[in-house]
Amino acid sequence: MKKVVINGLKLPIMHTEEDVFEKAEKFLKRYSLKAENKVIYKKSLDARRKNDIHFEYSVVAEINSSKEVPQNSQIRLMDNISLIDFDALKAKEKSRKKIVVVGSGPCGLFAAYVLCQCGAEVTVIERGGNVDKRSAAVENFWNSGVFDPETNIQFGEGGAGTFSDGKLNTRIGDPLQRFVLETFVKHGAPKEILYQAKPHIGTDFLKICIKNLRKEIEALGGKVLFDSCLTDIRVKNNRITEIEINNSSILECDALILAIGHSSRDTYEMLYRHGVAMEQKPFAAGVRIEHRREFINRMQYGNCPQIELLPTADYRLAYNGESRSCYSFCMCPGGVVVDASSEEGHLVVNGMSYHSRMADNSNSALVVTVKPEDFCDESPLAGMEFQRKYEALAYGIGRGKGPVQLARDFVLDKTSSAFDGVVPSFTGRTVFADLRECLPKFIADTLKDGLMDFDRKIKGFSGEGAVLTGVEMRTSAPLRIKRDLEYESISHKGLYPAGEGAGYAGGIMSAAIDGIKVAMEILK
Repeated sequence: MKKVVINGLKLPIMHTEEDVFEKAEKFLKRYSLKAENKVIYKKSLDARRKNDIHFEYSVVAEINSSKEVPQNSQIRLMDNISLIDFDALKAKEKSRKKIVVVGSGPCGLFAAYVLCQCGAEVTVIERGGNVDKRSAAVENFWNSGVFDPETNIQFGEGGAGTFSDGKLNTRIGDPLQRFVLETFVKHGAPKEILYQAKPHIGTDFLKICIKNLRKEIEALGGKVLFDSCLTDIRVKNNRITEIEINNSSILECDALILAIGHSSRDTYEMLYRHGVAMEQKPFAAGVRIEHRREFINRMQYGNCPQIELLPTADYRLAYNGESRSCYSFCMCPGGVVVDASSEEGHLVVNGMSYHSRMADNSNSALVVTVKPEDFCDESPLAGMEFQRKYEALAYGIGRGKGPVQLARDFVLDKTSSAFDGVVPSFTGRTVFADLRECLPKFIADTLKDGLMDFDRKIKGFSGEGAVLTGVEMRTSAPLRIKRDLEYESISHKGLYPAGEGAGYAGGIMSAAIDGIKVAMEILK
């Protein structure tokens, strides 16, 4: 059987899965080819022309024919999807190394999952609680303001991505993406993520997937220890030999995978004291902007009569100034803005949405590039301190509440006094403030220019009651823990920096793939 992909199958807004397969069948009949076992391979929405909004599909089918398959823009032979050859990896896993994975975000969990599949001796330590304890702690923080520095939006089972939109799209184009998607589906994610052009799970399904994946790791022999913070490392002959947990217990390890996430600032400081090689890296910072979900839908879909049948609209915007860029980041259609703080006396925001994406507002980060030369310090921790400074200012001007300002008032350099159509979805209480007081001048000025530019691209973007909430500082890690081509630290043997916190990923998918690659390298 040959597998072929039929691309560019155009379907109207209202259609069924049977309609998709029927269209694929008709296309193949043009070449006298008969298809079996048809499955949807990709689905995307084309809304570039508002008078012709439609879906486009790719379908994979099996062809049992001696005829040569025509190769053109709409049909091609199926490339082999490269998944993991566990049998080959198992054959290499003979040393029974004691492997410790620090962090149970997507990077740590997928690294542990692959290692356990191959029979390695794996212990995962997580400073926060399991996903149930974590959900309760986060809800309590949002409702009462009682903050837990160890179990919160940044720390706990699933990592920071557990309370997010759950986006799984990435620009890295790695064949391991399919393995990650199939693993999520196996553990409870909707099957549609296998073929959506912009797959997302949503925080509701992510909690289910993360718990099920952890249970399988345990069933395969792995250990998962919650409320267990890495507080020190023990080094002998420049090699990691042991780690300290919670300033008390000691755990031996032959390999230490650091999948710590971008907010483990005390861990960064501990590694720096031990001379672990790291360097500054750029990131981005700014605010969250919110609009009514219906407004963004209308701007993207126009007056489409079937607009209620279309998915909640998203957008991507960019403005390039003379020296800085401003762009939308981590857009959450039909989502909420959340208090994502992880340190007492500091405030940072993020976006989150459920799988349905049907909350009243849609939000996105509007961020500006931050470069190492902005830190005024040679220390690799300078970017982290930059983040801390402005998160403390945001907490201060809001007096612990979320500082908000209408977008048009930010452009006009004045403090807001009343909301105008958009009520902030922020998970805590809010207070009007001048957001320039908790942003460096170069970010505030570039944001202003960007908002004016975006208003020309989407009419009403900086009006229509749009609300800004500050500050967004955790777009990515502020440093990179340096490693070699075998994913090992260049300064400490047995130490494997991985994922977003180490500076090698930017989201759930890329973090998971980086964890898999580190695991595979250790197995070699």
